[in-house]
Amino acid sequence: MTITYDDFLKVDVRVGAVVSAEEFVGARQPAIKMQIDFGPELGIKKTSAQVTAYYKPEELIGRQVCAVVNFPPKQIGNFMSEVLVLGFSKEDKKIVLIAPDQEVPNGVRMH
Repeated sequence: MTITYDDFLKVDVRVGAVVSAEEFVGARQPAIKMQIDFGPELGIKKTSAQVTAYYKPEELIGRQVCAVVNFPPKQIGNFMSEVLVLGFSKEDKKIVLIAPDQEVPNGVRMH
């Protein structure tokens, strides 16, 4: 499927730094709940991600990640996810997070 550049611009992908992370107790699939700082414009947003194959909660703190920030919030069990953290499936749906290879200011939009 081909999309236009205007379609691409509708997806707001930003970088943010993980400020807290913990195991998502009670999730159907193993997951980590995170709070991510997207800078002064967006602030701190919550999310849940099934990234336990390669990451421990304490290893994520301080790490920059990329996320779609303009999806509507989604209820996941007893948790409201506000952004969608992005990653690639490596093997058997085990997710590797997408992040800039150099630090950039939190909240910067992907171009």
